[in-house]
Amino acid sequence: MLNYRCAFFIAILFCLSCGKKQTAKQITNNNTDIPNDQHTSVLTQHNNNTRAGWNNHETKLTAANVNSQQFGRLFTLTVDDQVYAQPLMAGNISIAGGTHNVAYIATVNNSVYAYDGDSGKLYWQKNFTQQGMRAPKNTDMTGACGGSYQDFSGNIGIVGTPVIDSAAQTIYFVARSTDGAAFVQYLHAVNILTGNEQTGSPVKIMATYTGNGDGSVANVLTFDAQRQNQRQALTLLNGVVYVTFSSHCDWGPYHGWILGYNSKTLSRDIVYNDTPNGGDGGIWESGMGMAADDQGNLYAVIGNGTVGEGSNPGALINRGESALKLTPNGSTLKVSSFFTPFNFQTLEDNDLDYGSMGAFLIPGSSFYLTGCKDGNLYLVNKDNMGGFNTASNQVQQTIALSPSANMHCQPAYFKGASGEFAFIWAENDQLRAFPFSRTSNLMDVGKQVTSAVSGPTGQSGAVLSVSSNGSTAGTGILWASYASSGDAEHDVSPGILRAFDASDITKELWSNSQNPGQDYAGNYAKFSSPTIVNGHVYLPTFSNKVVVYGLK
Repeated sequence: MLNYRCAFFIAILFCLSCGKKQTAKQITNNNTDIPNDQHTSVLTQHNNNTRAGWNNHETKLTAANVNSQQFGRLFTLTVDDQVYAQPLMAGNISIAGGTHNVAYIATVNNSVYAYDGDSGKLYWQKNFTQQGMRAPKNTDMTGACGGSYQDFSGNIGIVGTPVIDSAAQTIYFVARSTDGAAFVQYLHAVNILTGNEQTGSPVKIMATYTGNGDGSVANVLTFDAQRQNQRQALTLLNGVVYVTFSSHCDWGPYHGWILGYNSKTLSRDIVYNDTPNGGDGGIWESGMGMAADDQGNLYAVIGNGTVGEGSNPGALINRGESALKLTPNGSTLKVSSFFTPFNFQTLEDNDLDYGSMGAFLIPGSSFYLTGCKDGNLYLVNKDNMGGFNTASNQVQQTIALSPSANMHCQPAYFKGASGEFAFIWAENDQLRAFPFSRTSNLMDVGKQVTSAVSGPTGQSGAVLSVSSNGSTAGTGILWASYASSGDAEHDVSPGILRAFDASDITKELWSNSQNPGQDYAGNYAKFSSPTIVNGHVYLPTFSNKVVVYGLK
């Protein structure tokens, strides 16, 4: 009888111990390894070069368990400044004497961190500011926005999302430095296991291009490391790392540059300028990277800038306000196809430029979804985009949203058991899901679904990502991050993360506002999507941290 009672009380104590809830603070300080049977990687912005933002290898998170009782903040990854770049994940790599999923985070202070994605253990941290210099600041951009530049609130170091070559165990990124007078940008190739520079790294970003456009001298354009803003994510394609550039608040002279570097040697092999005999033409797409297809073509949407040459707006040179299909051609890129809205001059005159929204290739199709500040979505055939027509747009489909939807946002895609959808949540508009028909190759606008949840306001829309276990019913989740109040275009604003059933966005599953004391993350990271992988959601912030959510 005595032994029975002992066993009984020991069992009770054991169950009580198992049932203790570990707090976020405790998990933050826990550097022990946590087993994870998922080892998926996210090596580039929005998961792959389609830029569709869909991780279809997520087996843990479902519409049934992402709720306020089972899902929430697990731990926090602390960094030294704001995070504009999307966190990346290298799954199942050998580091620190074991095999781990490692999260890589870059900050605007030019720092890169390698954290264990499952436990929060820090493997390495390094700063890549040039010796004797510092990261540039918004106040260094003296001519941007008439001297009151607020698109950034402080440092402007690493901004564009890096890209990882898993086979070479290398992460590529651009870090910017200044001594207050001279400005430099360097492409770095860094070992993901150690943080050490690879052979030949870093390389100073320099380029020239033939043209008589804005800022040219003797028919030559020269890359300006102060005025050219490396905002878009990097793209790795067929052994070439592509780096693109826009401007700081249209501070000219500037141009849209695309530079291609050999991923092994870092030799600069490709130089392309989208307005060589004109001006402007920045490439930024709300921070999303250029898309690419299996045939080796690149896809980008160019912002406000010169269109055509002379009396010919259809000339292949000077392609501002255009969607472009670009094919490597020797040491440059060739415009293989393009689309320019027929009212490009109106867009140009009223700051309603094309290219503000991120664009993606619909997986397994020939179609490229793009958006414009005037509230129009343009679905184009990637191989025959439609060119320029003075009277109408010769595209696959035009979808008109609200005129106040300026499209500073990142859309996403999902294919589930009941259909496939494109999701868009522009500022001053509703979250929308457009069914895509493989029969008509059109978005079924008549069957679009909208959410009643209040969305972003001002001039910064939501950034979206999707997770699912393939097309298995009940596993698709749409994740949306945006500023919960204020105008994030020029202000640092509080953020919110929401989760919706991807098959029916009228059903909100969870938000980090439901349990703010436990789950609140901090300030919204403008144009930096959440990364969903291996049962976790990695939410970047402007509060010097990445907050990690998962099943409690």
